[in-house]
Amino acid sequence: MRSLLVAGMAILSAAAASAAPVPVAPAATTPPHSFGPEISVEDFRVHVETLASDEFAGRSPGGVGETKTVAYLIAQLKRLGLKPGNGESYTQDVPMTETKADEKTSSFTITTATQTLSPKIGPEVVIGTRTGQAEVKIDASEMVFVGYGVVAPEVGWNDYAGMDVKGKTVVMLINDPGFHTGDATLFGGKRMTYYGRWTYKFEEAARQGAAAAIIIHDDAGAAYPWEVVQNSWGGPQFDLPPSEDPDPRLPAQGWMNAATANTVFTDAGLDFNALRTQASTAGFKAVPLKARFNLDLKSSSRTASSQNVVAVLPGTTRPDEAVVYTAHWDHLGRNFSGVGDRVYNGAIDNATGVAGVLEIAEEFAVLSPKPERSIIFLFVTLEESGLLGSKYYAAHPLVPLDKTVAVINLDAMNVVGPTKELVVIGLGNSNLDDIAKRFAEQQKRVLMEESEPQNGYFFRSDHFMFARAGVPALYAKGGIDHIEKGREYGLSVQAEYLANRYHKVGDNFEPTWDLRGVMQDLEVLFDVGRELGANQEWPNYVQGNAFRKTEQRGQ
Repeated sequence: MRSLLVAGMAILSAAAASAAPVPVAPAATTPPHSFGPEISVEDFRVHVETLASDEFAGRSPGGVGETKTVAYLIAQLKRLGLKPGNGESYTQDVPMTETKADEKTSSFTITTATQTLSPKIGPEVVIGTRTGQAEVKIDASEMVFVGYGVVAPEVGWNDYAGMDVKGKTVVMLINDPGFHTGDATLFGGKRMTYYGRWTYKFEEAARQGAAAAIIIHDDAGAAYPWEVVQNSWGGPQFDLPPSEDPDPRLPAQGWMNAATANTVFTDAGLDFNALRTQASTAGFKAVPLKARFNLDLKSSSRTASSQNVVAVLPGTTRPDEAVVYTAHWDHLGRNFSGVGDRVYNGAIDNATGVAGVLEIAEEFAVLSPKPERSIIFLFVTLEESGLLGSKYYAAHPLVPLDKTVAVINLDAMNVVGPTKELVVIGLGNSNLDDIAKRFAEQQKRVLMEESEPQNGYFFRSDHFMFARAGVPALYAKGGIDHIEKGREYGLSVQAEYLANRYHKVGDNFEPTWDLRGVMQDLEVLFDVGRELGANQEWPNYVQGNAFRKTEQRGQ
């Protein structure tokens, strides 16, 4: 049980590998602040403000931002008296390949029946390679529209049926079949499945042998504007080396905006809107676009390593079993082509999640009695590059995944203030929800699913790499119905974040944030981990869920 002091604070708050690893900076990394033993607004605020400062250079993997971030995290974990999570080390090296396309010397054209289009890289298209090759050439590759680019045999769906796309360039829609037509009978209905994610679409195109794959962007389907795509793909791109990620890779992959797509379809004598509707009907057949894709992509690349940071509070009686708290520390770094503010500070995404895990770790550090199971605090890298740090950890876990009780993920915490609901992304997936519900009800809050399940948030953060290995995952945070200002206020805060901050240089720390709601969220997430650490239960995904493991875990 927590002390009366901590309980009182809770009530108040409810209101490569060839290159060497990134070195740890020798400079002092602990702010001049007296941290308390409980989850508190003051400590949380200092963590976020520090990690989101310009000094941390946008926390891009492989550079000075990583050096400073890793040093800061290690200093904090040592301050808490937590043990290294990887033998004698607080870090786990994650091999990576860093590739940067040279927009000035690369060329990209689409030849149609009437003209040769030269879309501008950045404003109209983004393109890159996962091969690590210095030059990728694709000459006169036939372009084919493959609908949503989905192969789902369990529901009898195959967008590639009858079409050999080897050596061709496939063009596809974002999200799931049925999304753009509002057909709730297809796939997950309103809720996006993994088939709707861009990562899956590129993976499937590679399995089909395509030379290149281009996703057509639209704000609703992607759940973010074109600027987010441009910012995310504009800097260096990171991948695990093929030895760690042996699935087939495309020579080239990218996105095009809707206007460019419309031009290509129109020149091919096709009605884009009509084809988008047809792509959501059973038996859809891929359609040649009567256009040729030409690419001479020049890139610089290097092999290196980034670092997951990990600490452990050893269990008293069952230390081989573990509950994992995770948050990604990385962000997008700097915008080298911009003017004015050029640092992607990533205050909400995800300095808030990192600060939250540090605060939860602080409360575990003073907890008495200590948990019977181990509690792992894992800060992963390369989330913004496709969940690569957590993907690597899941392949090389420091506690076997069949001994990992659950993962509790913190990402982009809601700073709207105290809300009536606790949003569980993927509500109903596992019986972790029942535990979270009890603690939320103690705060007079209700559990609710995300308001936009069509955006696929369950597949967009690090818990997903644990989930697909069968580890129950809880990804939860405050909602939007502010207890004092109402739902419309919360919606306006959320809309402002998506419009002006998400993956933009505007994601800065704000001293005026109302952090009372975050404190409530952290207390619930702490309590869930505390209960799991003290009991002998093994939560699981519900019957019928794709992630459920039939064998007994923990044996």
